[in-house]
Amino acid sequence: MKKPWGMISYILFFIGLALAVIGGLVFPENTIVALVLVVIGLIIGLIHIWAKDTNKLLLAAIALLAMTAAFAPLTLLGIGKMVGSVLVDFAALMAPIALIAAVKALIEVGMEKK
Repeated sequence: MKKPWGMISYILFFIGLALAVIGGLVFPENTIVALVLVVIGLIIGLIHIWAKDTNKLLLAAIALLAMTAAFAPLTLLGIGKMVGSVLVDFAALMAPIALIAAVKALIEVGMEKK
């Protein structure tokens, strides 16, 4: 990946992360926030098509998507609901990135010569 695109992706990721935290805490279950996060995730995923190593990205995305409901049982002061809402918004950012990386990985596996 070329350096300017990597920086754009890095900046977009932190914008998405901040939006996920603020959106999850202030505007839980807001479809506009989720839609903006999905669009940012698609842009990041398309930038990362040219990345050589997608294994770490896929592993992190799978771990995140698997734990989105893990904080729901924490009922003290509504912490579970707040953390869960932030994680759901963050998952909205990461899901398109993971989808694009997974499709790329599957295409690469199919194109390998034996």
